[in-house]
Amino acid sequence: MSRVLADSSVDAGALRAALAPAGVEVTALDAPPAGDDVVGLVAWERPVGDAELGRLPRLRVVVAPSVGFDHIDLDAARRHGGTWVCHVPDYCVEEMADSALALVLALLRGVVALDRDVRAGGWDAGAAGPLRRIRGTRLGVVGLGRIGTALARRAAAVGLEVWGSDPAVRPEAAAQERVVRCVASLDELLAASDVVSLHVPLTDATRGMIGARELALMPRGAFLVNTARAGLCDTEALLGALRDGRLGGAALDVLDVEPPTAAQPAPRAPNLIVTPHAAYASAHAQAELERRVARALCAALGGDTPPGALVAPRR
Repeated sequence: MSRVLADSSVDAGALRAALAPAGVEVTALDAPPAGDDVVGLVAWERPVGDAELGRLPRLRVVVAPSVGFDHIDLDAARRHGGTWVCHVPDYCVEEMADSALALVLALLRGVVALDRDVRAGGWDAGAAGPLRRIRGTRLGVVGLGRIGTALARRAAAVGLEVWGSDPAVRPEAAAQERVVRCVASLDELLAASDVVSLHVPLTDATRGMIGARELALMPRGAFLVNTARAGLCDTEALLGALRDGRLGGAALDVLDVEPPTAAQPAPRAPNLIVTPHAAYASAHAQAELERRVARALCAALGGDTPPGALVAPRR
């Protein structure tokens, strides 16, 4: 019997039931993938490149059960030749946008910093620094895809003035949303925004897009939110900007090392919020993820084009 290897990000039982009619077994991906009988691979964060693909001669489909796919070497998959690669680009849009907005509001209103102060014995409305009025504050959204656009709609509804920057989106298309003022460059967006939220995929072009130079462009006391990928932002430069007051605060749902270790602990700063890569999470999103992963596997193994395809096999 052919096998699909799946990591713990999806329920193996649900996949097993979905793939049973195709005569495919599902087993846990708990070691480097290998096997002549493996036809499918579901990998959330485990790297997939030439070495892994070389041990899977019958592999027909790799599914990243996530919006991001930077752990999969797409060029290696193209060299492999016979493999689909797909992801699930739209299963947690609502959750991601909700979480990003929650972090924006928490920074502007000092919610986390004030809670920490009270729990430490304080009772000081100024413990979080100057609190901001939401209405009229300018939010810069970097990346106007599904999640960035969903955040823009929410932000506009609560009174934020929303600006956006995305080289992949035509300004006139974004303007149709009637909630985003598009600017021509990231530098312009950073210089004009009171708070910036990142919503682009991690690619060679976007890796390190927010570094010391970019942080220096932001107004003194501005805020940064990153719920996308840690590699978009230089963490040391960010912590330096927090320490010297260049940034008023930041919120990170993604870290360079996940989970943190004793050798590489989670970053700390009084004006920094860190959450455990949870912005995508809800029971609704998990159920939708499992349905979409099963649908992609069934399509690829059945000879059809899977949804969310990034790489197609050579014919």
